[in-house]
Amino acid sequence: MQRLRLKADGRIVELRDGQEFPLVPTMTPAAQPGEGAAMPAVRDLRRRAQLTQLEFAARLGVPVETIRNWEQGKRAPRGPARALLAVIAHSPETVFAALATEPSPAKSSVEKSSVEKSLVDRSLVDALS
Repeated sequence: MQRLRLKADGRIVELRDGQEFPLVPTMTPAAQPGEGAAMPAVRDLRRRAQLTQLEFAARLGVPVETIRNWEQGKRAPRGPARALLAVIAHSPETVFAALATEPSPAKSSVEKSSVEKSLVDRSLVDALS
């Protein structure tokens, strides 16, 4: 009977005589298919920004579990998250400043302009009376 073990980094190894033997040749992260250029590790980016996992997750707008999974190698960032992390690697202050500013919703500006308009109309009515 063959005994297999799934390692934390995603490798599958066979256990024989108390030793582990990889079933599939290991690939370096840069050599994985479809991966392009190597990206700095999420943990390194977070530490360079001097943020906790919770703070980093809040700034990126993702659950803290996602950050933990990325750092522990259980999952890898994909798509927009991967692009955002690549930009953070080059200019973290700019990215965090851009993410910190929240655009004002269009609805509230419409409400504000209608309130201002009604105040102007009332002042005109008062002035004419």
